[in-house]
Amino acid sequence: MPKLNKKQHKLVVQFVKYAVSGGAYFWCGYLIFFLCYSVAHWNLWWAKLSANIVGWLVNFTLQRYWAFNNAELKKHQTQVTGRYAVITLTDFMLDYVIVASLKAVGISPYIGQFISSGFFTFWNYLWYRFWVFPEKFNKKQRVHTLRVAHRPHGHGAYRT
Repeated sequence: MPKLNKKQHKLVVQFVKYAVSGGAYFWCGYLIFFLCYSVAHWNLWWAKLSANIVGWLVNFTLQRYWAFNNAELKKHQTQVTGRYAVITLTDFMLDYVIVASLKAVGISPYIGQFISSGFFTFWNYLWYRFWVFPEKFNKKQRVHTLRVAHRPHGHGAYRT
């Protein structure tokens, strides 16, 4: 096996951390899905939603603060969280369609989740690495803050 340079080694370690974090998301979600779907007899939508909410919390924490951790992200926490929410909601809809479609043709949702996770392993790595948790943010991308004029009681905001 050829020796990896420093950058390649960093990417391999990052992918392993990403995969471990994704595994934690999958197995936490799988357990919640089992409890909701098979034990509590919830329908597929609510069982998947509940499982994913737990998984998202575990996944975001591990991805942000372990697999893709860097000091640059701290300055863009709102932007990172917003991007994570966008990709996560997109993933949820795609995942639901995949699992529900497989269920419609007779494949158990339990097996469907494994099939779906195979797709999302590579799909999400690319999104996380290059968009959600990038090493550097484009300098043109500014963190937007809302500025509110403060007006003391009894005085107008602007005096002429």
